[in-house]
Amino acid sequence: MEFPVIDSHHHVWMKKDLDWLNGELQPRIFGDYTDIKKDYSIEEYIDDVIPYDVVKSVYIQCNWPEDKCEEEALYIDECFNASGWPSAFIGFCDLLNPKANNMLEKLLAYPLTRGIRMQLHWHKNKDYSFASRDNIMEDKIFNKNLEFLAKNQLVFELQIFENQVDQAIALANRFPEINFILQHAGMPHDDTKDGIEKWLNFMKKLAPISNIYIKLSGLGTFIHKNDTSHIKFIVESVLSIFSSNRCLFGSNFPIEKIWCNYGELINSYKDATKDLKLIDKKNIFYNTAKKLYRLG
Repeated sequence: MEFPVIDSHHHVWMKKDLDWLNGELQPRIFGDYTDIKKDYSIEEYIDDVIPYDVVKSVYIQCNWPEDKCEEEALYIDECFNASGWPSAFIGFCDLLNPKANNMLEKLLAYPLTRGIRMQLHWHKNKDYSFASRDNIMEDKIFNKNLEFLAKNQLVFELQIFENQVDQAIALANRFPEINFILQHAGMPHDDTKDGIEKWLNFMKKLAPISNIYIKLSGLGTFIHKNDTSHIKFIVESVLSIFSSNRCLFGSNFPIEKIWCNYGELINSYKDATKDLKLIDKKNIFYNTAKKLYRLG
């Protein structure tokens, strides 16, 4: 590439933490993850990305058991102290817990902490749902706990479907101090004409909300493959609605490793964006993430 890259969505996980529920595979929208159900260390991640001009990365929580969210932060802190990677940490905290502030204070004590991801996506297709109910964004305790993020310049990684758009707009408007980063470009999951239209309307409704950003990540989630033409369509569709300084790249590794290697993935993004202006490419692959995650 003509410029360095920040990977704003990767996970470093250990097999023991994928196994915790009776050693069984848990239902996931990206399908059967048997092939990656093994240690994916920071060293392996570095080996994967260094050949492709990735200079910084943001670790996103990867669903360790809820009582281990501080252990996850400690593990990432140890990874950074040993290797210099990752550059920032997005942790988990149960924001439905009235005492969440206690855990948030602990997470904030780790110098890499830049925000929280609590997956809120709910869908009538139960295989697509992660949240326990569809109205968490309206919950009083959840909103009260978001005040901590607002006061401490923490981002919120927002993972929702198009059916939750009105709640998301209301939430972002309630907390203009928080930057909400929409995961996986809003998870377009229905490639029919009607499905694409609903997803585009979802994006258009979000566009006027200036503290919502779009993460171009996880685009193999529903098609279970790395497809340059699919990535190109999603990227160009998003850029027809959002300026590039509200968009950022994320690899979603090692999940995408189920169907491709890192080189294949980033080369697909490179091919999909080759006709963009240089400033737009720099925004997507570097500038926006640097700003949102305060990477210096």
